[in-house]
Amino acid sequence: MTIPRDVLLGNGQLTPDDVIAVARHGAHVRLTESTRAAVRSGRNRVEELAATEDPTYGVSTGFGALATRHIEPDLRAQLQRSLVRSHAAGTGTEVDRETVRALMFLRLRTLASGNTGSRPETVDALAGMLNAGITPVVYEHGSLGCSGDLAPLAHIALALTGEGEARDAHGARVDPASALREAGLGPVELGAKEGLALINGTDGMLGMLLLACRDLTRLLRTADITAAMSVEALLGTDRVFAADLHELRPHPGQAAAAANMRRVLAGSGIMASHRGPECSRVQDAYSLRCAPQVAGAARDTLNHAETVAARELASVIDNPVILDDGSVESNGNFHGAPLGYVLDFLAVAVADVAAVAERRTDRMLDVARSHGLPAFLADDPGVDSGHMIAQYTQAGVVTDLKRLAVPASADSIPSSALQEDHVSMGWSAARKLRRALDGLNSVLAVELITAARALDLRSPLEPAPATAAVRDAVRERVAGPGPDRYLAPEISAGADLVADGSVVSAAESVTKLD
Repeated sequence: MTIPRDVLLGNGQLTPDDVIAVARHGAHVRLTESTRAAVRSGRNRVEELAATEDPTYGVSTGFGALATRHIEPDLRAQLQRSLVRSHAAGTGTEVDRETVRALMFLRLRTLASGNTGSRPETVDALAGMLNAGITPVVYEHGSLGCSGDLAPLAHIALALTGEGEARDAHGARVDPASALREAGLGPVELGAKEGLALINGTDGMLGMLLLACRDLTRLLRTADITAAMSVEALLGTDRVFAADLHELRPHPGQAAAAANMRRVLAGSGIMASHRGPECSRVQDAYSLRCAPQVAGAARDTLNHAETVAARELASVIDNPVILDDGSVESNGNFHGAPLGYVLDFLAVAVADVAAVAERRTDRMLDVARSHGLPAFLADDPGVDSGHMIAQYTQAGVVTDLKRLAVPASADSIPSSALQEDHVSMGWSAARKLRRALDGLNSVLAVELITAARALDLRSPLEPAPATAAVRDAVRERVAGPGPDRYLAPEISAGADLVADGSVVSAAESVTKLD
């Protein structure tokens, strides 16, 4: 993607590219004048409500199970401060910077809608924090995915008020109040309803879903490439990837995966070497023959997740919300079920794609199934172990991925004195999906370096131009076959090639991929 220098809020519907640009690549955010007008209008309505005697949730009442208490005007600023302080109750590992920036940007997007009643100066301060690279410290545990991602968003809101913890643009720990003053941004004194507006959204779940969809798109293309390399190295057949076979079962993801494998294997001397009548093999094992069906199902799952993410990206999530007619209504749009389901669904797909890749790797190492390759691809089997333990590592990661595929959204735990008696656990689903994607990256890295080694061992037979280009990209970082070497750095190098898109780029230097 081309990284924009600025992302405009209010210049049409945001796209996943906009979120990725701000969260991952540090693009700046600017608000249009029409957006500012909408914010001012929404704020005027909140101030009208605050001036009346009628109770309005979040403006002149307590929160959650304490919503029955009417709060006097002289206590309302304290109400917002107390809300943010008490809800900033996260614990555990610090959340990564790009997730926190996604949280900030997506909450800003909702505040900028005008439907939350936030003040223009608060909206500007949050945008300024993003643009200055000030990133609040957010912790792993605290969100149940209902009433939104309360604790993570509260840590952001707390930093906006000058309290809590933050990191600067270079990653150093800083005092939020000092960092805000240096950037000319505050700290912010929250007005009526603003604390609630800052923390009541699905932004963490959505941000991680959008990031995951982008990463999984790259990983699934990579999986098509490594699968094709393994099929080639194992003297499998590419006939099973033919378009006419996949037209019989018209799942779009399956067709795309098969087309990728077909293109990557085009022109292979290794494949040509065993096409003749002397080849006695009738069909390949499932991990080779069904590679497009597994990868294709994952692609279709990803497509569904992207549809859900697009709907959520078009949503305004707050409670209560200010409608266009000026009325203020309580609602349940903060419930994370739509996101939790697809986050879990993606984790299932990730585990399965990794599992089938591990099976292909294992076949390349087994003399009984590798059709002429040396045991474990070792230089001197018995003296050398080759890639034996690389497959152990792969198997260990796959086992972890199976555990991460257990759905968080099937669970619920009541909270807030049974006012919040059914929660989505969508934040938990998102966090484990991020770990799962890291695991898939590692699994594909092992298949990549193993298949590249196996292709070299088929010499003098030549691989396809596309698989040769990928093999050559691996050889720039990982040496070819030979006696045993320190293997962990080679796996790490393979993981880097997968993660930075080098594997896909190498294949696409020869052929286009879907």
